[in-house]
Amino acid sequence: MRAPVLRPAPPYPVPVSPVIRDDVPLGAIAPGEWDALAGGHPFLRHAFLQALHETGCASPSAGWTPRYVTAWEGGRLAGAIPLYAKAHSYGEYVFDWGWADAYRRHGMRYYPKLVAAVPFTPVTGPRLIGRDATTRRALLDAALARVADGSHSSLHVLFATEAEARELDAAGLIARRSVQFHWTNAGWRDFDDFLAAFSHDKRKKIRQDRRRLAERGVSFERRRGSELSGGDWAFFFRCYEATYRAHHSTPYLTLECFERIGAALGDDVLVVTGSRDGRPLCAALDVTDGTTMWGRYWGATDYVPGLHFEACYYQAIEHCIAHGISRFEGGAQGVHKLARGLAPVATHSAHAIGDPGFASAIADYCARERADVLRTVDELGESSPYKAMTMPDDA
Repeated sequence: MRAPVLRPAPPYPVPVSPVIRDDVPLGAIAPGEWDALAGGHPFLRHAFLQALHETGCASPSAGWTPRYVTAWEGGRLAGAIPLYAKAHSYGEYVFDWGWADAYRRHGMRYYPKLVAAVPFTPVTGPRLIGRDATTRRALLDAALARVADGSHSSLHVLFATEAEARELDAAGLIARRSVQFHWTNAGWRDFDDFLAAFSHDKRKKIRQDRRRLAERGVSFERRRGSELSGGDWAFFFRCYEATYRAHHSTPYLTLECFERIGAALGDDVLVVTGSRDGRPLCAALDVTDGTTMWGRYWGATDYVPGLHFEACYYQAIEHCIAHGISRFEGGAQGVHKLARGLAPVATHSAHAIGDPGFASAIADYCARERADVLRTVDELGESSPYKAMTMPDDA
């Protein structure tokens, strides 16, 4: 009998395929393990996501059924996808209503579909959360298997990071692009120094906006989460709800959810309150991790010209400058943000469509859409308010 050939051990660990599970709810995962895996991203924290689930805002009754896919090694969490089975397309900010309608007109069901996202949060961040490419691919394959077996029409990975977008493209998913507006800190000393980078007319307009608010007796206060009382949250929710109703929309989140988010994120929450004659008028909610700030929600009880721009953009930018925060993301859509110093950037999503015919048609549509988005980013960039030599690079 031939003696076995003994090969030397490799100088590095051999990748081990993790155990993939789809039957572990987020509540059964240790918060510390989940948060360590999520890398400190505030919108991926265990407590933030649980606040959405346990208050019913992102729950089966609201059309968001958590179907998290997790990866395990030796009983410890090694990877995850924040995945939801959706009964509609609300609260996603990457719009596919036309796709759903096309399915309906052809006598097919588009829902339920699968969405890898943070509910109601158009913020770029990890979606395939894993320590290495092997784990991330195993997670993705498990999600794709639910499309292949016909239980869900499609998989949609929303607001993925650029690195993830490349992995998803290599895996054969359809790439899609959207436009957001982000501000980049070029090291300005204060708000006046920031405005000095603008062209004369744009700078004059913002100064007029701020002066007119002051002349109307409107002042602003910025407070962190630990400084907010129950009454502060109640007023913020009143503003948020009133503004949604004014736009003929249904608020996605509840007061209880906001209170739990505030408790979960602590001083990573910033609330800007505008008041006149000692009476609050508006409130805007921002979230930061110390490097990036995200503008999330705002509302007002009374209309005052310029109130929205001040509460949502100027106050946030002023705070970022004062605290050395590098980036402010102003949320979904909004060409009006361009004149306030936010630059257009492309965001990433990826889509797997179960039906081959629809997959081909949607891939063709997304290819043309991507070209349109890139042209839009270029064209909007030419309308920047900055002087040519001082416009920040927002790569």
